[in-house]
Amino acid sequence: MTGPKKMKIKKGDKVIVIAGKDRGREGTVIAVHPDRQRVLVQGVNLIRKNTKVSYQGQRGAKEGGIVTQEALIHVSNVALIDPDSKKPARAGYRTDGDTKVRVSRASGKDI
Repeated sequence: MTGPKKMKIKKGDKVIVIAGKDRGREGTVIAVHPDRQRVLVQGVNLIRKNTKVSYQGQRGAKEGGIVTQEALIHVSNVALIDPDSKKPARAGYRTDGDTKVRVSRASGKDI
């Protein structure tokens, strides 16, 4: 069995959603799951989730109910934002000696 595919989007990248219900929204990548080919983007793909009442709040207060949080989105539905033009761009790699550097395919600048 082969390992997870390599993803060119990393934690902390600024991305834009290019497909789905949140198309056009921008956000920062919070988490990356390469084994499932999914990313978690701040403020994108929000879902409402029911949480059980727990007694872990201040002074033993009950905490529970409906919370809004981000859900995973497939990596093919997001694109990196070019730092210069602020438009969606693909990522490529360039080698400087023995180090690998991510570059924007559109402008050629480092990401």
